[in-house]
Amino acid sequence: MRVQICAVGRLRPGPERDLIDDYLTRFDRTGRALGLGPATITEVDDRKGGGMAAESALLQRAIPKGATVCALDERGKVMTSPEFAQMLAGWRDQGAGSAVFVIGGADGLEKGLREQARARLSLGKMVWPHMLARVMLAEQLYRAATILAGGPYHRN
Repeated sequence: MRVQICAVGRLRPGPERDLIDDYLTRFDRTGRALGLGPATITEVDDRKGGGMAAESALLQRAIPKGATVCALDERGKVMTSPEFAQMLAGWRDQGAGSAVFVIGGADGLEKGLREQARARLSLGKMVWPHMLARVMLAEQLYRAATILAGGPYHRN
């Protein structure tokens, strides 16, 4: 199952980009034998300032047809890492060809896009900068792959 992070905004070179690249490379290596990956990032940018509606349209165009969509949303479900791993495995086992995690802009995701998502995930009750949310998601993808592989990275 391919994994894609679709996010509003462009991430410049720097420590966040380095961390994301590192975690997604690890995910690809670990997930390959599990039928997970490759993982990619698609960035969209609303240069015309159309707000959430324009961002939503750009995100919708970036989502592959038939993909399982998970919206990152502060109102979403807070999961443990093993629960997140099981969610990914469940989608894979149900035959999903791709899973897409969407991250909105500064105002979040438009209601329509949130409601279309199969799952809504919260990274906790605190608010995180969008660039750190990408890092945290990439790390959790790698952690999920190691949990599913029975590796030592995750400790209960």
